[in-house]
Amino acid sequence: MAIVMERQRSAQILLVEDNRGDALLTRRAFGRAKAPNEITVASTAEIGLSILRNEDEHAETQRPDIVLLDLNLPAMNGHDFLAAVKDDPKLRQIPVIILSSSNAGNDVTTSYRRHANGYITKPLTPGGYDEIVTKIEDYWFGLMQLPPDGQDQPGKRLS
Repeated sequence: MAIVMERQRSAQILLVEDNRGDALLTRRAFGRAKAPNEITVASTAEIGLSILRNEDEHAETQRPDIVLLDLNLPAMNGHDFLAAVKDDPKLRQIPVIILSSSNAGNDVTTSYRRHANGYITKPLTPGGYDEIVTKIEDYWFGLMQLPPDGQDQPGKRLS
């Protein structure tokens, strides 16, 4: 039973993933989701941070509602990306969900210590992505109350 509520706008999702196959499977699964969404893929942590910080060519990019983060990334890894996001007062309220092929206890523990909002092990089959997306959709875009767009930054007055 889906509990997706009607939203005023499309859900904005940032997927930080360097594996093209995993990115494609995730995109396709979100394409079949019930709730309207827009997914942006960053192939490196550095690009992901640039998108979140609205730097350079990403200056007009809408802030994501959630970030889905792979841990095994080139150069800056997912743990370092997570620490950078959660240490930044302008970004820390954005939920970051780890979506990794690793189910190692150390990766899970480190992710939660760095304030990940969830940890999901990537599925072994393409159909598993649909199940994960349905659960993300139901929980994050149906049940949970996310900060209103543009009102979640420190220093901005909330009315």
